[in-house]
Formats: sequence, structure tokens, C-alpha cells
Amino acid sequence: MEVKIGVQHSPRELVLESAQSPAEVEQAVSEALAKDGVLSLTDEKGRKVIIPVAKLAYVEIAEASHRPFGFTTR
Repeated sequence: MEVKIGVQHSPRELVLESAQSPAEVEQAVSEALAKDGVLSLTDEKGRKVIIPVAKLAYVEIAEASHRPFGFTTR
């Protein structure tokens, strides 16, 4: 699943592929916002991303899109 995180005062967003379900990511974001702490997510390669919730602009949660590659016909 793809997670895009917007950070205030940053022109680029953070994009990571997570093995967590959309519900798990939403719960992690909600809990971090309620505690006014940090949002901590782990990507598929085991790397951890930690963002202070005070700097969050938005979090976009989307299913990973499997794009066709090579020559395709419609």
C-alpha cells in the first residue's frame, strides 16, 4: 500500500510503500494526532519514518497500483 505524507514548509512529500493495511495506517495516524506526538510508520524494506504530528500537512492512504509494464494491448 502506498502512503503519501505532506510535511509543512517542505515542497516534497514523503512516499513509502507499507505492508500495513489502510485501517492500520489510519489508526496509527489517528493515535499520533490524539497524543500530539510523532507518527511512526515502517515501509516494506523495514525502514522507519518518524514525523512530528505538529509538522504534518496531510496523509494520503492508497492501495498500491500495479501498473502494467512492457507492451500492452487494450
